[in-house]
Amino acid sequence: MTDVYFDRIALIGIGLIGSSIARAVKAKGLAGTVAISSRSRETLARARKLDLGTEYIHEAGKAVEGADLVIISVPVGASGKVAEEIAPYLKPGAIVTDVGSTKGSVVAQMLPHMPKGVHFIPGHPIAGTEHSGPDAGFAELFQGRWCILTPIQGTDKDAKHRLAAFWRALGSRVDEMDAEHHDKVLAIVSHLPHIIAYNIVGTADDLETVTESEVIKYSASGFRDFTRLAASDPTMWRDVCLHNKDAILEMLARFSEDLAYLQRAIRWGDGEKLFNLFTRTRAIRRSIIDAGQDTSAPNFGRPLDAGQED
Repeated sequence: MTDVYFDRIALIGIGLIGSSIARAVKAKGLAGTVAISSRSRETLARARKLDLGTEYIHEAGKAVEGADLVIISVPVGASGKVAEEIAPYLKPGAIVTDVGSTKGSVVAQMLPHMPKGVHFIPGHPIAGTEHSGPDAGFAELFQGRWCILTPIQGTDKDAKHRLAAFWRALGSRVDEMDAEHHDKVLAIVSHLPHIIAYNIVGTADDLETVTESEVIKYSASGFRDFTRLAASDPTMWRDVCLHNKDAILEMLARFSEDLAYLQRAIRWGDGEKLFNLFTRTRAIRRSIIDAGQDTSAPNFGRPLDAGQED
């Protein structure tokens, strides 16, 4: 079995993903030292109060000194700056990875700064909620979820296997693909749905005065679930759009074409086309449940208590 214990792990960024990693590492005893770094002193102080790590260091460079595993958990637009900052302090043999939702951009930003002898292996745990910050994390976040690794050419096999074993120890299922393919897949399964959600909720907000607040009053339907996506971290999603631009624009074009097809079917009363489309998409929902990526419980798996959130 591949060794998943690290003497020192450095977490650069301690939001939802970083704090969830910290909690899972602590719960499973996967590291001797967990050094946490954040550019925000307030966030760092909160991480200390939550007892997420063993060391709390404002400067990212100092945090990675001596680290066997470095995990970058910052908005993708900041990846290059962080890589440049930590590069002089990375020890030979260290594994450096990230959790960003776009991979081509992260590789382009980070790879030029990676010293020889350091194993840079980009990654993306496909897990999260609409909440952000160190308080939002929980150790079970990665349980049963996928983590995609996008190793660059010439990646050390032992280092890759060790990183994959680490994510499995956190509860993830691990897959591997190239960065370009990853970005295209995520554009349709994650990025486009979020963009659509932001747009729909924005439209509804514009209509609030017209509907006399009935949009909010009757939101216990499809609209409610769009608001969950649209409540995600705006900094992160701004960077995703800017750093996976080509793939997102391609998927938006496809979506616009399909939307026009649906518009024509409604306009001309083509019930057969509508029924066929809705039947096909219903089957996709069943496939997601069968794959263990959601629950078939009623009310989208949420408790009926309106004060609860998933």
